[in-house]
Amino acid sequence: MLRKYVCIASSVGLAALVYGGVAVWAQTSLGTAQSFAALGGSTVTNTGPSVLTGNLGVSPGSAITGFPPGTVTGTIHVANAVAAQAQIDVTTQYNALVGAACAADLSGQDLGGLTLTPGVYCFSTSAQLTGTLTLNALGSAGSTFIFKTGSSLTTASGSAVVLINGGNPCGVMWQIGSSATVGTGTSFIGNLIALSSITLNTGSNITGRALARNGAVTLDTNNITPCSGGPVPTLATWAAIMLMALLTLAAVATLRKRQLPALS
Repeated sequence: MLRKYVCIASSVGLAALVYGGVAVWAQTSLGTAQSFAALGGSTVTNTGPSVLTGNLGVSPGSAITGFPPGTVTGTIHVANAVAAQAQIDVTTQYNALVGAACAADLSGQDLGGLTLTPGVYCFSTSAQLTGTLTLNALGSAGSTFIFKTGSSLTTASGSAVVLINGGNPCGVMWQIGSSATVGTGTSFIGNLIALSSITLNTGSNITGRALARNGAVTLDTNNITPCSGGPVPTLATWAAIMLMALLTLAAVATLRKRQLPALS
């Protein structure tokens, strides 16, 4: 009897160990960039009373303008060691997202009007959002949505990304192969990580972050509120969950097999 329970306990324990390790890695996948609302590579410019809840930085460039009238609740880091390390961590996360295997190719489709479940969605070149994109987290706070574009992302004026059925905006990641333009009045969710630049047009707001590796972040009367309250998950989290489930099922099957009476 003891051996049976040891079998189950060891299987579940191994799965928990693997999952736990992945979860810890996921929480720190943005590293020091986690504290930034916006981070530019060359410059950060602002027009109007933008509000950034968190740090603001630029590296290796050294120009940040428009604060005030913009306000920052955290610290402004200009071409210093903190901003440089944040860019290193952004690059690490960007490359990890590039390496995520595509679950669905949405090339040529407008994201507007779609309802998507957790997964990795890819565009061979540019992506367009006109209207509302609904992300259904299926009741899981750890749901992961990854969007990968070969070049740009553009949202039309008044567009929106909406997260339903649980989930955390930190679980929404946008890897942009060149530049992102968020249209006037857009309500956006997720961490925008662009190889080049990010432009937020008048009145657009982000629950997440605007992180540009090489180019500029351009703001105009925007609110950027970094997501909080949970990890920044990655696709590896789902693999770990599946492994845990399979190991648990295997342990239960072994126990039931041993409990079956021998045939006479």
